[in-house]
Formats: sequence, C-alpha cells, structure tokens
Amino acid sequence: MSSSRFVVFQGARNFRLRVILSTLSGRPIKIEKIRSDDMNPGLRDHEVSFLRLIEAVTNGSIIEISYTGTTVIFKPGIITGGTYTHNCAGAKPVGYFVEPMLYLAPFSKKKFSILFRGITASHSDAGIEAIKWGLMPIMEKFGVRECALHTLKRGSPPLGGGEVHLIVDSLIAQPITMHALEIPPISSIRGVAYSTRVSPSMVNRMIDGAKEVLKRVGCEVNITADVWRGENSGKSPGWGLTLVAENKSGWRYFTENIGGAGDIPEDVGREVAYELLEEISKSGVVGRTQLPLAIVYMVIGKEDIGRLRINQDQIDEKFIWLLRDIKKIFDTEVFLKPVDDISSRDLIATIKGVGFTNTSKKIA
Repeated sequence: MSSSRFVVFQGARNFRLRVILSTLSGRPIKIEKIRSDDMNPGLRDHEVSFLRLIEAVTNGSIIEISYTGTTVIFKPGIITGGTYTHNCAGAKPVGYFVEPMLYLAPFSKKKFSILFRGITASHSDAGIEAIKWGLMPIMEKFGVRECALHTLKRGSPPLGGGEVHLIVDSLIAQPITMHALEIPPISSIRGVAYSTRVSPSMVNRMIDGAKEVLKRVGCEVNITADVWRGENSGKSPGWGLTLVAENKSGWRYFTENIGGAGDIPEDVGREVAYELLEEISKSGVVGRTQLPLAIVYMVIGKEDIGRLRINQDQIDEKFIWLLRDIKKIFDTEVFLKPVDDISSRDLIATIKGVGFTNTSKKIA
C-alpha cells in the first residue's frame, strides 16, 4: 500500500484520538517519528496496550509497528464490540483506556461489555466518576442513552488492583445533531470523596475543605463519602475527590484530583473546589475535558449543521490539534464565530456533520 493512501501524522501527540478518528472514518493512518529524538524512542507500554484493545473491539484491523516502535501503520476494521477483559498495562489508569471506547461503542455491531483491570485514578487521565458523571452525560445528549460504568474494585496508584466494568447498550446509526447555544445557571453541585486503605477521616476532611469554598456558591452542594476497605480496595492506599456542577439544562462541568504523599486532605478539597469554579467560568456549554467528545460526535453526525457554544479560554493548543486532526481525517472544518453580545467571551462552533452511519451492524 503506497503511503499516499494513508493519512500521515508525526509524533506521539493525540495518539489515541488519531486511532479513534481513523476507526470511525475507515481511513488508514501512518504515525511516524514517535518520540524518535527521545532517549527511549517509540511507543510506550500503555500505547501498545491501547492498540491491543482496539484490535479486540474491532474486526479486521491491521496494526503494524516498526522494529524501533517509532512508526505505526493502522488500517481500521469494523467496530464489533462484544465482551472482553482488558488488563491495563503501563502506568496509565483505566480511564486512559475507557475514554476512547466512548467514541466507538455506540457505533458497534454488538453491545460493549468490557472489564478493565488496573489503576482507577491518576493525576493525568480521567477518573471513574469523571467518566460516569462528566463524559457519559455528553453521550446522552447525542442520543446514547444506555451506558454505564460500574466500579467493582478501587485501585489506587501505584499498584492498582481496581476493576471497572463498562457497558454500552445503546447502538445508534449516528449522533443527534446538536444545537446548544444557551448556558443556564448552575443548579446543583455534587461529588464523591473516596479512600482506599487509609483512615476514613481523610474523606471527611476533603469534604470539609471543598464545602468551605463552595458554601458561598448559593446552590445545593452534596458530596458523598465513599470509603473502600478489604478485598475491593485494591493494593495501594489512596484518596481523591471528584466534583460535578450541573446546570438547569443538564450539562455538567467536573474537576477531580487525587492526594499524593504529604498532601493535606483539606487542601486537596479546597483546590478541587476552586478548580471547579474556574472550570465553570472558563467553559461554554461543555467543559474543557468534555469538548473533544462533543466535537467528534458533532463531526460524525448526519449531514446537517450543528452548533455548540464554547468559551475563548477553551481554545488552547489541545483544541487546535483536535481540529487539525479532524480536518486531516474527515476533511471537514469547525467554524468559530463570536456571539452577538460584545461583553461575552463566547463563540459559536458550527460544524456540518459528515453523514457517518453505523455500517458495522449491517456488514459484520
């Protein structure tokens, strides 16, 4: 196969998303120069593990990795889903592997039922509650109604030992066209403070710290304590907090963090609460972490114009790279136009769907 038939990318950036976009579009990709200047060049364990997962949930995908691991050729197959257990390799938590599945699962031949084993929280990737309360509600807005993430065991870093079960029962032909132009006020804030193999007082102290900041917000605040003991609490001690704010239209914003060695629980609670307030102030209809999922669902919608209100602060390097990758693979662009209100920092993102349809159900 000549290289002209591939969409060619360079570097390790957006690795998962590029593979996901390739799978949804059916276009083969070639990723070159993966950490080629690094002391330890090529793919990391977790990236290889992710490719194995993609291989498991698709039929007919071809993955070729060069001898040095610095070049990957990926020819996507059909999304088949099914029942599978994935042991999450490397230092990445289950969220690193669960999140990309949310892009693929609704467009599969069979329902997704995947058991993920490993670390259930980290500083860099989405935690369990973040996916459950932050990302899955976005899927619901696009018509994916039956999806759930069950925590069977918590597994704090570094040793993990957690188990999480992802179930996606909604199989749809294409996402609903989105028109989300209004941002109603926040109506409630809730959260979960959890701990594994440490004193339950850590959880209560985190909750106190968060409530101290949020008491001035003027809406209902409800943070649950979730203390894990014994067999189901994994192999390492750990604790963390996820906060979610919901507005009257059912859109949500979330922030999360986990405690490290020497951290004070009250400080972590306060920090996550302040981050949540900042996230709300710098977000449009969806938060920064939810934006890629919303944009990709809009791109693969039917051939109609979808609109989403975003904030100027959300246009960062990550967002620009997301738009570039979408342009390269789907050959479609996202148009950004300021809202009519001069005092507002908001923009309207307008996207014409590519008319993707879930052919997996018919062919495979």
